[in-house]
Amino acid sequence: MSPSRRRSIPLEQIAVIGCGAVASYAAKHLGDSARISIAVIEPGWEDRAREVFGGEVVLVNSVGDMPELPDAVFDCAGHGALRQHGEQVLRSGIDLISVSSGALADQVLFDDLMSAAQDGGAQLKVVSGAIGALDALSAARIGGLDSVVYRGRKPPHGWVGSPAEDNLDLSNLTEPAVHFSGSARDAALQYPKNANVAASVALAGIGFDETSAELIADPGVSENIHEVIAEGAFGHFEFRISGRPLPGNPKSSALTAMSVVRESRNSVAPLSIR
Repeated sequence: MSPSRRRSIPLEQIAVIGCGAVASYAAKHLGDSARISIAVIEPGWEDRAREVFGGEVVLVNSVGDMPELPDAVFDCAGHGALRQHGEQVLRSGIDLISVSSGALADQVLFDDLMSAAQDGGAQLKVVSGAIGALDALSAARIGGLDSVVYRGRKPPHGWVGSPAEDNLDLSNLTEPAVHFSGSARDAALQYPKNANVAASVALAGIGFDETSAELIADPGVSENIHEVIAEGAFGHFEFRISGRPLPGNPKSSALTAMSVVRESRNSVAPLSIR
């Protein structure tokens, strides 16, 4: 009897959108699971891209300029990249693996991407990013969820450049302060650089409008802390993680970069933990 055909498909060639900290980490750690052949970058970032990917990777400024269709595209560049390139990637029949879950709070963009994926026979895959327990949350959704709460806690400097500055004196906080309380959709839309986790929790669970989110500036912590509390037919769970940034880039979560590599490795591994 001949051996059964493996269902997993090696990503022999992939395209990466972006050349920042997450893309750089992925390029260093993909190993044998994939080969980066194309990088989609903004004009003017060629030198940085060569530093990250090496001289053999083809550099283009749009998905339409790719010389060949890769096995998958990894969006490592954020919300703007998903808006700019996502629909064309999916409509071309290429799976898109993205770190930009917060962008999907925009219902118009969400609908456009879902339509493109269906038309192209492709799939938009959101990596787990800086949070865990999304597998349990999405499984619990099948039986029915009654409530899901996401709580994001960062040191005050972690909220610099966000709407938190309009509500709090971040440089002089002496105790934890809530600067946002509302839906995960509003959190993701109002804090596009800070609330990808709230969006991922919403997508895995009961949706953007039903998921409650709370954002906190806390001078007593030195790391980004994410918490998820869920109730449903399955029972109750509470999840908490203290995340560290990538070395040299305090705005990028180390676990987000690791989750990109994990997604690639899962495509070829004989055993995949989902």
